[in-house]
Amino acid sequence: MGSWVLPKGKRQFTTSTVIDWVDLFTRPIYKHIVIDALEYCIKNKGLTIHAYVIMPNHIHLIAGAGEEYRLQDITRDFKKYTSKKLIEVIKENPEGRSKWLLKKFSYAANRVIRGSNYKIWKDACLPARQGFHPIELSNREILEQKLIYIHENPVKEEWVINEEDYKYSSAINYAGGIGQLPVEIIE
Repeated sequence: MGSWVLPKGKRQFTTSTVIDWVDLFTRPIYKHIVIDALEYCIKNKGLTIHAYVIMPNHIHLIAGAGEEYRLQDITRDFKKYTSKKLIEVIKENPEGRSKWLLKKFSYAANRVIRGSNYKIWKDACLPARQGFHPIELSNREILEQKLIYIHENPVKEEWVINEEDYKYSSAINYAGGIGQLPVEIIE
């Protein structure tokens, strides 16, 4: 698979990015597809989420996988499912930019030899800051840095004043509330 394959069971910081940094996750319906897919992966594929945030064009996670699972495999399945579901919902719920989104994702697919009709997520094999590039969180300092980074994203974008007020983040879980997804809090 390449140099980005990490040992099973380790906490990893991951970023999954929409091709060309397209701001896809601007509508709740699209964000809920991501939430539902992550919840499915938690219940059925051994995914453990310690922290997350859904931004308009990417998703950050601190996550791990159970002993019989690999985070790379879960991520592959997550991306495959969400790609199909997002395209389906874009087609079924036209908005002002639906045609542009479909054209953009179709163009991205045509640049790849796999023969798919649409491509939403960047590939893992591309250069840094694209696709899926897990960073093993091997010490407390790196872990805390990534946790703060994830939760401060919506504040830096000035969507909320307090990180726990952003609905599509685990910051609420860390503030003692209940978020969109079950999170295993890092002590």
